[in-house]
Amino acid sequence: MKATAKDLRFYSRELLESANRGEEIVITYRGKPYAKLVPIRKRKTGSDENNHNLFGIWKDNDDTENVENYVRNLRKGRNE
Repeated sequence: MKATAKDLRFYSRELLESANRGEEIVITYRGKPYAKLVPIRKRKTGSDENNHNLFGIWKDNDDTENVENYVRNLRKGRNE
């Protein structure tokens, strides 16, 4: 299905419902394809986030023990 940027602006709910039904919608702007609206695949109910390779990447980093101080130091300016 194709839709224009104007269609996306005025009929976003209908386009989202179409995507929910499994349709892929190509959004065009001035006649050229710019984006694609696709349905999200449902996750398996038995998947565990802890098994992901990147989960806990900062777990062993000593700098992040006190998260508030770590973030405050990151946000601090150079001259402070």
